[in-house]
Amino acid sequence: MNDTILLVGHGSREPSGNAEIERFAAQWRERRPDDRIEVCFIEFADCLLDAGLDRAAAGSTRVIVVPLILGAAGHVKMEIPHHIAHARERHPEIEFVMAKHLGAGTPVLTALKVELRTAMLALDAPDAKNTGIVLLARGSSDKVANGEVAKMARWLFEESEHEMVDLAFTGITFPKLETVVQRQVACGMKQIIVLPYYLFTGVLIERIGRQVARLERQYPHIAFALGRYIGFAEAIYALLDARVAEAQGANDNAPQMLECDGCKYREFAEAHEFGHHHHT
Repeated sequence: MNDTILLVGHGSREPSGNAEIERFAAQWRERRPDDRIEVCFIEFADCLLDAGLDRAAAGSTRVIVVPLILGAAGHVKMEIPHHIAHARERHPEIEFVMAKHLGAGTPVLTALKVELRTAMLALDAPDAKNTGIVLLARGSSDKVANGEVAKMARWLFEESEHEMVDLAFTGITFPKLETVVQRQVACGMKQIIVLPYYLFTGVLIERIGRQVARLERQYPHIAFALGRYIGFAEAIYALLDARVAEAQGANDNAPQMLECDGCKYREFAEAHEFGHHHHT
């Protein structure tokens, strides 16, 4: 089948953010030299969804639409499917398949842990016991999307020695970064790592940098470290490869990604070739 992969980025008012997604796509093409990979954006860019879908459809029999998005909020649940439905009307001879968004799972956790280790090494006294972590996300009006961030914060806590791992949001919902930092300082944290739950740079990443600089001035006795966004992590590329394979039907017989993926019970069961456990 003649497939085209359409990578859908969010888009940013900051041109460098869109440029990074284009660079990410170029690197992904190098990993998949036999595939045709096109790029479009949901907003704030020249090539938006309708144009991207039309371009991907040209010369293809099937278009695999891959959201380069962490959380399943309105863009993933409504906006992208809406545009795909109209693309099917414009191109009835083309099959359009929407892959799953990146989601909050083990690959994203792996990417976050890499950035956490790097941020810890940037501190003069990298002691996890007195170093708080703030996982900082965009925030959504969708409680499920916010819950995915909370899950990642909990998983970071479970797999580290840090006594405080909190989440904060830059917009739409609460708590905000400043509030969480105030709480961690009051609880005795001597160092704080702000870990962005973002894929690429953009207006909000620049704003986070300014926020951390203000916090450093506000709390001169606290050591701060700002982690890097995770879009270029090896685990993200591998996760996208898996999403494409799932959409193409290549993983029909593979284990499904369930809510309990990553838990010790599943890891133990798989290591001992037991059946999957059931939650009660």
